[in-house]
Amino acid sequence: MTASPEGGPEGGGPEGGGPEAAPEREAGSEDYSGAVYGSLLAASVVVGAGTLGKFPRLELVALLLGTGVVFWAAHVFSRLFGARMVRRLSWDVIRRTSREERPIIKAAVPPAVAAAIAPLFGLGATGIAWLALAVALIGQVGWATLAASRAGASRRLMFLAGAINLFLGLLIVLLKVALQH
Repeated sequence: MTASPEGGPEGGGPEGGGPEAAPEREAGSEDYSGAVYGSLLAASVVVGAGTLGKFPRLELVALLLGTGVVFWAAHVFSRLFGARMVRRLSWDVIRRTSREERPIIKAAVPPAVAAAIAPLFGLGATGIAWLALAVALIGQVGWATLAASRAGASRRLMFLAGAINLFLGLLIVLLKVALQH
């Protein structure tokens, strides 16, 4: 759907506030790109925090969750205002967009939980960071593969999506190793 010169949607639809004004997604489809992005973001947060030396475990948990929320808000804002400035916003559009971007926050939860429970396994600060990083990267590869599967991709393309995301994750691991030595 495109906007008319007057700022409303073309085709006789409502002037902004209705479902037509929402950022386009197929009905009933789930977009996992936010979860892939959020997992890579979480991995980056762990690497950044881990390179600063010893840090309290709860600080890492708060940093992971807080960063996820901030990036979620940034994505909601950019979707609402970046591509939609020509249309009026409604609370329905804001709620729907906020809900659609929640995977960014959800992706931060597993590594945060891993960091929170790591002492149960007798892990110190370095072990906590590696466990949280591993969980984030597993999530990233898993979400990318699931996204490809749900999009109807062939097994070859699903493997490729997972492999590319594994490569991106390994780049984060290399960064962590390089910055720690």
